[in-house]
Amino acid sequence: MNGPMNRPMNRPMNRPMNRPMNRMTAALALLVMLAGALGARPVRANALEDGLAALQKGDYSKAIKLLTRHLEGQEGDVLARRALVQALRDSGHYDDAEETIGRFARAFPESVELSNSLGEILHETGKVLAAQQAFERAIDGKASDALTAALNLAVLDYRRGKRSEAMQGFDRFIDVYNLSRKGQLSSTDLTAVGNACRYLGVDNHQLFKDALRALDEATAMDPLNLEPRLAVGELFLEKHNSTDARSTFLEVLSVNPNQPRALVGLARVMDSEGSAEALTLVEKALEVNSHFVPARVLLARQYLDLEDYQRAGAEAEQALAVNPVSLEALSILAASRFLSDDGEGFDKTRDRIFGQNPVYAELYNTLADVCVQNRLYQGAVDFSRQAILLDDKSWRGYGLLGLNQLRLGDIEEGRENLERSFAGDPYNVWIKNTLDLLDTFPNYKETESDRFLLVIDGEESEILSPYVMALAEEAYDALAERYRYNPPTPIRVEVYPSHADFSVRTIGLAGLGALGVSFGPVIAIDSPSAREKGRFNWGSTLWHELAHTVTLGMTDHKVPRWVSEGLSVYEEHQARTGWGDDVGIPFLVALQKGELLPIAELNNGFIRPSYPHQISNSYYQASLVFELIVRDYGFEAVLEMLEGYKKGLRTDEVFQTVLGLELNAFDEEFDSYVRERFAGPLTAVKPPPEGNVMEVLTRQAIQNRMAKDPRDFSAQLAMGKSLFEQGQFEEALPYLEHAKLLFPEYGGNDSPYWYLAQIHQKQGNLAPAAEELAILTEIHESHYEAHLTLAELRESLGDRPAAAEALEKAVFIYPLEMEPHKKLADLHRELGRHDAVIREREAVVALERVDRAQAIYELARAHFEAGDRVAAKREVLRALEIAPNFDSAQELLLSLIESRPDSEASGANGASGATTERGMR
Repeated sequence: MNGPMNRPMNRPMNRPMNRPMNRMTAALALLVMLAGALGARPVRANALEDGLAALQKGDYSKAIKLLTRHLEGQEGDVLARRALVQALRDSGHYDDAEETIGRFARAFPESVELSNSLGEILHETGKVLAAQQAFERAIDGKASDALTAALNLAVLDYRRGKRSEAMQGFDRFIDVYNLSRKGQLSSTDLTAVGNACRYLGVDNHQLFKDALRALDEATAMDPLNLEPRLAVGELFLEKHNSTDARSTFLEVLSVNPNQPRALVGLARVMDSEGSAEALTLVEKALEVNSHFVPARVLLARQYLDLEDYQRAGAEAEQALAVNPVSLEALSILAASRFLSDDGEGFDKTRDRIFGQNPVYAELYNTLADVCVQNRLYQGAVDFSRQAILLDDKSWRGYGLLGLNQLRLGDIEEGRENLERSFAGDPYNVWIKNTLDLLDTFPNYKETESDRFLLVIDGEESEILSPYVMALAEEAYDALAERYRYNPPTPIRVEVYPSHADFSVRTIGLAGLGALGVSFGPVIAIDSPSAREKGRFNWGSTLWHELAHTVTLGMTDHKVPRWVSEGLSVYEEHQARTGWGDDVGIPFLVALQKGELLPIAELNNGFIRPSYPHQISNSYYQASLVFELIVRDYGFEAVLEMLEGYKKGLRTDEVFQTVLGLELNAFDEEFDSYVRERFAGPLTAVKPPPEGNVMEVLTRQAIQNRMAKDPRDFSAQLAMGKSLFEQGQFEEALPYLEHAKLLFPEYGGNDSPYWYLAQIHQKQGNLAPAAEELAILTEIHESHYEAHLTLAELRESLGDRPAAAEALEKAVFIYPLEMEPHKKLADLHRELGRHDAVIREREAVVALERVDRAQAIYELARAHFEAGDRVAAKREVLRALEIAPNFDSAQELLLSLIESRPDSEASGANGASGATTERGMR
């Protein structure tokens, strides 16, 4: 497993294997199917040698041709016949494989050597009773692969819901292993032992370790056998251990690049990471074997994630055409019916599943998992409850239930179910990581209002809570009024100082690229300390996620991903000048190259990006869609669209009903809109040379580009930057000014506004410098230094309100530095804003670690000047506790005592605020 488990695994193995088996760590040089069966038998013909070599490499058509030629003169060669059957099976020629076995059976009616192979093909094509008979024939006839047939028969029972019979069958493999002499079991036999232990692990999780040991011993005994490697990779996948799963499948594919199970296994790894390569791998698997049911099922699942329920159902039906009783395909079909609001179709599909296996809890686990991907978290809770009611050993069901209870804010019950899941299966990385995260929750503090529950790390709560709460309340008021919807309260907002912890909270694994997530009633975001300073605006992120809470809630979570994301970015733009995504070079390049997706496919850009920057481009594109809709149809149209989604309408139906447009017509309008809006920059931004996206320009190359096209934005900017960095400020000015005119909305960290401001400031031209920074901060939400410098310039120019405004915006980027708060407190004091002074002085107290007495005294003085004598006295006494001889504090206390009104009760407590803090329980 990937790394040590922190939680102890106390439950002993009931029946341990006697022989120690060490796991291979070196990369395997050569792996091939069937080697366990082929053994060391000498080959007598080139056709056989070449055919087996082709099979090893995944050249199935060549293998079929050569092995068929060999068998024309060697009808009774069982091993060659098995190889041919395997080649036909891997390439999806199931009928031909069955006929090849039939020819052998007719020629050698007493032989049972191909009965197991026949059973595997019959099982794969849904002929369950015939498969059972074939497996039994192999077992009764003591075929050379009878042990594999016994495993297959137990698997067949398990998949039909005959759990007791199946587990008895699997349990016998422990005896087979323990009673065998060293070297007696072949690699194929050990693979069967390992797979049996995988199933037995449901009742005794220690046997998952024995499964790995047996499978690794199978590989060590015969490195040419790919089967145990495939089983290991699939076991890692079950436990969300994508790192080891990836390396295992890559080992297999390094030998046989066309192995369908390995291709699908690696695709599942990529799918869990949101990589577009997942689709490429699935398509390759289907090129190899167009009838491969797991590939069809995964493709259907990808369509569900893209909210294309019709295509998902069609793919599931294709899988069922091959295997009408595939429980996995039926589960995906049921999910497509459920998400399409086809209650009758869902019921019929569910009945088909339970007709095959009346205790198949994975149906409900699949439905729960699909609900999560479609943001239906309550549905995920409901389905996972049904899973554990059907099977009280569905550890995945307990895990899904717990994870989704956490997403809905039910922390205590969620944790209990995660603990149950972990107790049954301590190897699920996702569950283990989440429980480890929950173990840190006592370090967090809770701050409550009527509408919000903030959960913030104890070391940051004092400084962050006032700002987070104030902005959350402001966003709630603004969004509730605009959307005419009040989300249920309290809304839980969790702020994580570690991005890895935020990522675990979101997807169970580290590595998520997002800054925040909304589950509806629960929001999680990165703390400013979780990201590099100047790379993240926590204020706009919180506003974005609260907008999700609104649009998810008012549509019963049926809003498409692209709609909710587009509206969230749109609302960032409405909240503060400069917040939200703005146009950048990658977006313009995508527009030039025709890479912006049509509305019908826009979800793909978020879920399955096919080029760098497509995710960020899709966020911005979706926000522009709503800019256009609001401009031409009014915001009322947005509300009507959301109401349509709540009723279950598809996007094409929503656009037709509300806007009176077909999607293609809107796509044309949108294309015209963005090309008109960005007409100037579109002619000035040049796509980078293919394969050289990180092009570094020399001075001569820059000059050559400018000579060729004076409207080349990147060349003008590059020349200006080069001259600036060499201290040639006057020479840099015309290039930077030209670049600014060519692309006035460019707000990158290397924006011409930033360099122009610095040049003007160095030359003593403060007003022009301030104007450049004012524009930059209106298009770059996270440029911390620009906001601080602008505040400094505004104050120097005597514009204190503008200076305070710039510093207020800086706090939304990084509130963990003390000096900006001190400066803000002074500015607000000069402007007579007493509440703001108190807030900033409280921030200074939270951050001050050296001169705390002075910081607390300043807070006391702020309360005194605001007329709150009780709070002033409380704080000045705190200062004097630290520094009893603090003259200024003593003077303030004396003033408070001498000026105390007669009506003021001695020892009165400070007025309670809108929030309370307590340690997290």
